[in-house]
Amino acid sequence: MDSMLVASVWLIPVLPLLSALWIGIGYITGENRGESGEFQTTWVSLGAALMSMAILLAVDAHALLNGLPGQIIVAPWLSSEPYRLYFSFTLDTLSLLVGTTVAVTAVLTLRFSANYLHREAGFQRFFLIFNVFIAAMLLIVLAGNAVMMFVGWELAGVSSYLLIAYAFDRPTATENATRAFVTNRVGDGGFILGIFFSLLWLTSVEWPDILHGSSQLTSLQTAILAGGFFLAAFAKSAMVPFSSWLARALEGPTPSSAVFYGSLMVHGGVFLLLRLSPVIEQVVALQAVLITIGLLTAAYGFLGGLVQSDVKTALIFSTTGQIGLMTIEIGFGWSELAAWHLTAHAVWRAYQLFSAPAFMHSVVRPARPVPQWLSQQRWLYTACLQRFWLDNLSNGLFVRPTINLAREVEIFDEQVVNRMVGLPSHVGAAASIADWEERKHGYVKTPEGIVTKAQGVLGALLEWLASLLHWFEEQLVLKGSGEGLLRTLQLIGRYLLIIERLLSQPRYLWLMVLITFVVII
Repeated sequence: MDSMLVASVWLIPVLPLLSALWIGIGYITGENRGESGEFQTTWVSLGAALMSMAILLAVDAHALLNGLPGQIIVAPWLSSEPYRLYFSFTLDTLSLLVGTTVAVTAVLTLRFSANYLHREAGFQRFFLIFNVFIAAMLLIVLAGNAVMMFVGWELAGVSSYLLIAYAFDRPTATENATRAFVTNRVGDGGFILGIFFSLLWLTSVEWPDILHGSSQLTSLQTAILAGGFFLAAFAKSAMVPFSSWLARALEGPTPSSAVFYGSLMVHGGVFLLLRLSPVIEQVVALQAVLITIGLLTAAYGFLGGLVQSDVKTALIFSTTGQIGLMTIEIGFGWSELAAWHLTAHAVWRAYQLFSAPAFMHSVVRPARPVPQWLSQQRWLYTACLQRFWLDNLSNGLFVRPTINLAREVEIFDEQVVNRMVGLPSHVGAAASIADWEERKHGYVKTPEGIVTKAQGVLGALLEWLASLLHWFEEQLVLKGSGEGLLRTLQLIGRYLLIIERLLSQPRYLWLMVLITFVVII
């Protein structure tokens, strides 16, 4: 019985995924749409979450009676000497403590959401995404290696993006979702670097191998290895300088705000730091970094919360402050205290955010005034109101570079890809000597006929490449015996447009996402 129980651990994150798949198929076939489908959607979700919680509680009981199971390898995933990846789970005190908190909170949130979102147009969509999130969080806390945790990390990020943009008809919601998504992708880059250096120096990504093998590395190698994971943790838990996205994430429904950004997902970075605490304690510089970032984050959360007039935003700033305190505790080596702090804060903050809507309806008095000592410090008061200009910093570091990159890609698509498939381009052909001279000097015509200059080295390179391809098209395709080739390219172009339109539809986009994760797994 004990071996069967331990062997069934893989069902804990899989059951919510199956629930999400059931809801998705039912919605496509029309079985659970509308108000009549809410009952089925609710109880399928609750049933999966309750079964996951039951298995986890049984594992907890087994651990109390017979000792911790430790590292469980379910099946091999990938083998390429000297590297081996496994479907594995780490069932130690930390993972079981936080995993049980996640499972219980998820069940309560699903029950709360059934009433809170009753008759909402996106009821089924919310439950589908939320089930994916439950699976992601359970995978993060129970994963036996860094790669499996990264899969859960990405699923949590995608579900977070989709629920922030739940009201996708509101530009603010979609903008805030995009900002949160892009900021967290920076942290994902750090996670990938941590995985890379683990494979490079330790030839393994299993957590026990990383924790014990790091003692054989130099201090510099240990700092580099942990630094990648640090970046991921700072972004996921909205620590300074990544704190600005967290308050923007409140655009989603209250249940997602409570569980994602007040209770569970925001603690994902702290959990990763707790998992790495034996590595962190080997290098004093790493502890100093955590203490410094924790102090800055705690100060940001405390001071920013003093000037908030909305209860949910004030609670989120309080969450940021608590995250900073947990990080300080880990930096000082008080990992057990940080783990209990995480669990207690997750439960209490979820309760507060669940109660926030009723609280706002029942309270008629004005918001708490700003403390007098803060209002007298004009520069500090202004900084708190502006949230210490972290939004401006994120604009400069992430938003503007992303917009510029998108513009460069659009230019490449218009001037290179469209011409290669025989589609008309917004930028006219060099039909005259004047047009050709403008192109030679980097000038292009917009659809409105305005002549502008290409931006940067990449823009000039794309202009030159587009001109070369245009010459090839005119001289070798149109003037030669290549009319058949031109027609073929145009036919391919039409088919590509059809495929592009299909992929832009939500159901095909979801299919592509599912296929991607199937390939990864």
